[in-house]
Formats: sequence, structure tokens, C-alpha cells
Amino acid sequence: MSNNEKKPEIRLDKWLWACRFYKTRALARQAIEGGKVSMEGFTAKPSKNLIIGMKIRLRIGFDTREILVKALSDKRGSASFAQTLYAETEESCQLREKSATDRKLLSRIIQHDKAKPDKHKRRESQSFKRQS
Repeated sequence: MSNNEKKPEIRLDKWLWACRFYKTRALARQAIEGGKVSMEGFTAKPSKNLIIGMKIRLRIGFDTREILVKALSDKRGSASFAQTLYAETEESCQLREKSATDRKLLSRIIQHDKAKPDKHKRRESQSFKRQS
């Protein structure tokens, strides 16, 4: 590579959007600024340029994913194309599967009311919130 050729540089927010982790670049930017995305163990900034082989950790909902950058693209393509841009680590896959099964088991244990609270229950919860 000569000195005149530029290495491909992709912003983090654009790449996360192209990989289909977020529906819009604005949502990707909000997640990064909200501290839900880190690069190589450090807090990230939306304008940070990516390098192939970089490790990114992101929290989406209840899950935390740890991914490796395999390719760079600023174009949002199909889901199958997006999956070629990154590889999720084996530990990350196992942790996500374990937390999903834990959530399923927990949802069976916890009892939720099916109906809306009546007047008496609503006032009880309001007074409890005021006390704390």
C-alpha cells in the first residue's frame, strides 16, 4: 500500500447501524453516548474509527454481546450480509443463552396479575411509592 492510499475508515455508529444492531444511526449514537457500547474495554464515542479485529461489547436489552469486527461497511444491506461483518465470541453466545433460559425460568416462578389493578390496589401501590 502506498502512502497516497487511504485505509478504509468507518465510524462506530455507522458500522453498528450497517450491522443491524440498531434501526437508525441516531439510536446507535444514543446507545454509544449512553455507555452501552465499549471498544477494547474503554468507553466508545460515535465518531471513533473502527479497525478490523477490534473487540466491541454492547448491551442491547437484557443481553450483553461481545463481538469482533471482521469487515468494514457503511452500507446497510441484508441481514445475511450484516452477519458477515462481525463474529460473536463463544463466551458471549453461551452467556446470552444462559441468561435467556434464566429469564424463562424466572418468568414461570414470578406471578403477575393478569388484570389491571383495582382502585384499592392502585391506592396501596401509590402510598407505597410515596413512602419510599
